[in-house]
Amino acid sequence: MRCVIARFPFDLTKSGVLESMKGVKPEPITGESVIIGRRHYPVKQVGQVVTRQDPRDFSAGEVVRAMARLGFTCGTVPEAAPVRDDSPFERASALLGTPVSV
Repeated sequence: MRCVIARFPFDLTKSGVLESMKGVKPEPITGESVIIGRRHYPVKQVGQVVTRQDPRDFSAGEVVRAMARLGFTCGTVPEAAPVRDDSPFERASALLGTPVSV
């Protein structure tokens, strides 16, 4: 498939992308991601490996469009909800509806 990333044309194939990403350890995902094989990669990392360009030279959207056209699953990672760390006394108080003093 022919696509343009950072004003440069590339002929990408699904098998070529799979081969390029083989053995590449995924970086932490902070935004857009793409599933290649069984791993989730940041789209900027995939774009950098596949095009051999600096990730500042292309947008995440360009890579997402190309990967989606090749049949890869793309998306965003939802932000984790903050975890409340209540003590056992606070949890008991909330369940019983009565204040617990220590």
